[in-house]
Amino acid sequence: MHVRVTFVAAARSSSLLAEHFDDDRPLDQAGWHEVQLAAHGLVPLAAAELRYCSPTPRSRATGDALGYAPLAQVALRDCDMGRWRGLTLAEVTAREPGAVDAWLADPRSAPHGGESLLSFIARVGQWLDTRPADDGGRVLAVAEPAVVRAALVYALKAPPATYWNIDVRPLSTVALTGRAGRWSLRLGGGGGLEAA
Repeated sequence: MHVRVTFVAAARSSSLLAEHFDDDRPLDQAGWHEVQLAAHGLVPLAAAELRYCSPTPRSRATGDALGYAPLAQVALRDCDMGRWRGLTLAEVTAREPGAVDAWLADPRSAPHGGESLLSFIARVGQWLDTRPADDGGRVLAVAEPAVVRAALVYALKAPPATYWNIDVRPLSTVALTGRAGRWSLRLGGGGGLEAA
């Protein structure tokens, strides 16, 4: 028994330099434009039996704009960044450079008072492992890029530091096929990643 879980990274809500930790902003103009351009290739994913999204405004809006009518899942929320919530990386680095260094170097570290990288990856992995393993079943999840990165690290059983080396672009897709504790992926055509 296996399930196919396809992640769609939410469209943007700000430029990369203006991204804030735990950003609750809705899609910006560029994000809406990107959704319109990508819709033709992404709308067919709505055929998935189960459709979910992160509880963020941009993930919900991305899913709704693509016709997915996704159900929000708290387990798919972005990493809890504690007192850094709402700040940019540059702002936090200026205020707490040592804390940022510790956070980037140690996946168990949570100097912001929120969730460690290791806990975040485990939470997303637990969600992934509890998807119903209906042979050939399809699940769709619109999520923050950070959530997609965490899912990949978990699925590949990669070292947590790998998280920092995965680039997930808005509206990119990745599909994982498998079951609890055993996941596979393969690079596919069309610029995204898709399941084996």
